[in-house]
Amino acid sequence: MTDVASLRPLFAVLVSAVAIPVILSLRSRPNVREGVTVVVAATKFALVASMVPGVLAGTTYVTRIGEFGDGVSIALRADALGLLFALLASLLWIVTSFYSIGYMRGLDEHAQTRYFASFAASLASAVGVAFGANLVTLFIFYELLTVSTYPLVTHDESDEARAAGRKYLTYTFGGGVAVLGGTALVYVLTGTTAFTPGGIEALATADPTLARAVFVLLAGGFGVKAALMPVHSWLPDAMVAPTPVSGLLHAVAVVKSGVFGIARVVLDVFGTETMAELGVALPLAAVAAITLLTASVIALRQDNLKRRLAYSTISQLSYIVLGLALLKGDALVGGLLHIPAHAFMKLTLFFCAGAIHVETHTDDISDMAGIGDRMPLTMAAFAVAAAGMAGIPLVAGFVSKWYIVIGALDGGGLVFAAALLVSGVLNIAYFWPIVYQAYFESPEGHDEKPLVTAPIGGRGGPRADGGSVATAEGGAHDAHDVDAHDGHDNPDDDAHDGHDNPDDDAHDGHHGGPPTGGWEVRGWRGAESTWFMLGPILTAASLAVLLGVVPRTVVFLRIVETAVESLPGVVG
Repeated sequence: MTDVASLRPLFAVLVSAVAIPVILSLRSRPNVREGVTVVVAATKFALVASMVPGVLAGTTYVTRIGEFGDGVSIALRADALGLLFALLASLLWIVTSFYSIGYMRGLDEHAQTRYFASFAASLASAVGVAFGANLVTLFIFYELLTVSTYPLVTHDESDEARAAGRKYLTYTFGGGVAVLGGTALVYVLTGTTAFTPGGIEALATADPTLARAVFVLLAGGFGVKAALMPVHSWLPDAMVAPTPVSGLLHAVAVVKSGVFGIARVVLDVFGTETMAELGVALPLAAVAAITLLTASVIALRQDNLKRRLAYSTISQLSYIVLGLALLKGDALVGGLLHIPAHAFMKLTLFFCAGAIHVETHTDDISDMAGIGDRMPLTMAAFAVAAAGMAGIPLVAGFVSKWYIVIGALDGGGLVFAAALLVSGVLNIAYFWPIVYQAYFESPEGHDEKPLVTAPIGGRGGPRADGGSVATAEGGAHDAHDVDAHDGHDNPDDDAHDGHDNPDDDAHDGHHGGPPTGGWEVRGWRGAESTWFMLGPILTAASLAVLLGVVPRTVVFLRIVETAVESLPGVVG
């Protein structure tokens, strides 16, 4: 690998940061504000993508910002692993920006300028996490990501949203303290915090007890945002945020920063050989296996669609961690490839949930029988992404899970391979009923959903997209419904300029489930929603299929293979 001094990693971080004051200044001009968002997102992606050919050829782009003592520096480094995360986040920011326009205008949301500015700050932080050249730089951007996403989590400004935000800060800042402690201990033991493919050499000869303590602090700290059990409960509660936030930040940037941090620890701080010698890989794999199975079972109990997707995310993130913990080449490839695979599929699913919410104000699975008549394209995309989540061939999830299973079997991890297969069956169990009832059942006669009912189901916690159990059961509308802003001062009065909501039912007092007379049949030509929402849904679903059919052509598999091949001592 060849290090090349370059400002491109820095520019990739700064472009969205510089856009923040511009977006804030355009509060009274929403069309221009959103145009700036899209242009900045495209520019950010272009800067990141420009480094792909060089990185695939073995070049690493480095920006040195400042030194703060021997072995402590602030620097950005675009290597294959960092490029994987940065390319994914910047690509999907473009898709989510268009979706956000349709979603935020469709619900006449308040504080839209703050929303778009916070999104820009979050993407600046996420790419900073991706390109952090050492633990210190990674920690700084990791914490900035928490701060910048807090306004998005609490966007609704309801009691439920504020409670979810407090929980989010408590958990993630707690994880950040653990990361900081582990970083300090790494410096004390080795005199450096720089990422090194194959691990920091001095850490392999350090006191084993202290080295294990370092691993617990770092893996545990990053494990908070990776939603490993038992530090996972912030994620379902954070679903009170608007759906685009749930989609990009809670299926891509925030949670992926957690698994990305674990990847850095496994591959570039400890290395696979030191991990094996210290005996810390097996406990990490066990935690991941327990999480992916338990979260899948809990997902069966959720009636609220976004909460079911949240527990599905908790499970799927553990596939990535498990692939890393198995320490085998194929498993590492599968675990890293599942980062973009899961992102494309889960973003599709969240976008579908948001479109259903905007157009029909329906959030609960038990209210969605026959909704395929009303939203055929949306539910078709949902079905494709759900199939991929279960590991069905021709969708991205199959490719990444295939590599992980092969790696598990190759390393003698039969138990872990079995856990992956059982989780796939559970994925079918909690996704198939949604698709089946959408197309093959009617509101007048359908089976009770979810398959497993219990008091801890989706109606028992904060309501996704706002609202609470009391208001939902009492017949009041959710906080994100159009009428929820009665009496609320909306600072973005021009939010509906040029927007035509195709769903008249969304404004006639209907607040969830099929209207009187059943779902209206809209056909397959896009009349179900605005193309600001349908376009991103179909784009994300298409990316999931492309990664499943021609994974190397989509480039992410080539980046992953480059990252794994650069690691010394990794075989098979």
